[in-house]
Amino acid sequence: MGSVSAGFLFSLEWATVTRETHLWLIALLPVCGLTVGLLYHYMGRDVEAGNNLLIDAIHRPGGIIPFKMAPLVYIGTIATHLFGGSAGREGTALQMAGAIADQFSRPFRLTVNERKILIIAAVAAGFGSVFGTPLAGAVFGMEVFLIGRIKYGAIFPAFASAILADSVAKMWNAPHTHYAIGSIPDITFHYVLYTIIAGIAFGICAALFSRAMHSVGSIFKARIGFLPLRSFVGGAIVALAVLAVGTTKYIGLGIPTIVASFEQQLLPYDFVLKMIFTIVTLAAGFKGGEVTPLFFIGAALGNALSFFIPLPMGLLAGMGFVAVFAGATNTPLACMLMGIELFGVECGIYVAIACIVSYLLSGHYSIYTRQMIGEPKHSRFTHYIGKRLSEL
Repeated sequence: MGSVSAGFLFSLEWATVTRETHLWLIALLPVCGLTVGLLYHYMGRDVEAGNNLLIDAIHRPGGIIPFKMAPLVYIGTIATHLFGGSAGREGTALQMAGAIADQFSRPFRLTVNERKILIIAAVAAGFGSVFGTPLAGAVFGMEVFLIGRIKYGAIFPAFASAILADSVAKMWNAPHTHYAIGSIPDITFHYVLYTIIAGIAFGICAALFSRAMHSVGSIFKARIGFLPLRSFVGGAIVALAVLAVGTTKYIGLGIPTIVASFEQQLLPYDFVLKMIFTIVTLAAGFKGGEVTPLFFIGAALGNALSFFIPLPMGLLAGMGFVAVFAGATNTPLACMLMGIELFGVECGIYVAIACIVSYLLSGHYSIYTRQMIGEPKHSRFTHYIGKRLSEL
């Protein structure tokens, strides 16, 4: 998984550089959408569910996850980034890891529980190595499929695989972005209060993103039933939007803008535009993850909040970076660890408060609709236990 993530990260870097030096490629985004849509329509209908298929495989293991998921999502994601879609990388890393790992289930004659642990470990390895955050990756793998519960039976495989995969990716000199929070004030009552207020904003943003993603996706499917045509139309909308705004900062991963959010004041509506570009891209059927765009949205929102909240701009950007992600995936513990791994332990309390508040305020919404509720966020929702978010 570490080698796969390293190769994927090098490919993404190539795609990004190529697109930015040949901007005319963005005009071909509709053709890219049509081509990838045809690929999935004729070859990948059984793996189109993506990360939700992995979550289903953990809850109720059925047939082996088709190996073709790995090359299909790799090709689709690289094409999305090369031609100017707004997407991330975590979804691709997880799907490649899960599809490859599950091929070992049959020859090793794994039991149902062993196979669940194998997929959890694969998710941990893919996440930890693609972001360079092995501790967060391990906890993410154990936390993401069951809201409010952690599968401690997978604790050693998850941590071992995430740490090893990250080490292998670093041996390949895989490109990871480094972030720095310039100033972190001492904890005071007022600063804790400001952090809670920011966490509320991050939670609302996470819930809006999740709901809008599913709503726009439903509209696309209702209006355009044929996936290739849906992706063609979505690609045309995004390409025209890039032309209209006159910048490429809202497509691709958006790493330069994320880095800038820690150091300089951004436009206060940057997070809204990134949200729109990402929702249209992914809802139309393009491949890629949601997490790196969520990093952009959260960091840009935190940057915008510095106009009103008297906390350092870099700290607010860092809090938003992980807190919006925590609310949109219902993985607060993994996001706390990610904040500490990326930004340093000094920001730990601020990051923890923001992630917890965002998680609680985002409600029972998620970018992963197949998540199951193991422990509801409030006692009044105990009847939700055992239900998937798509059933609510």
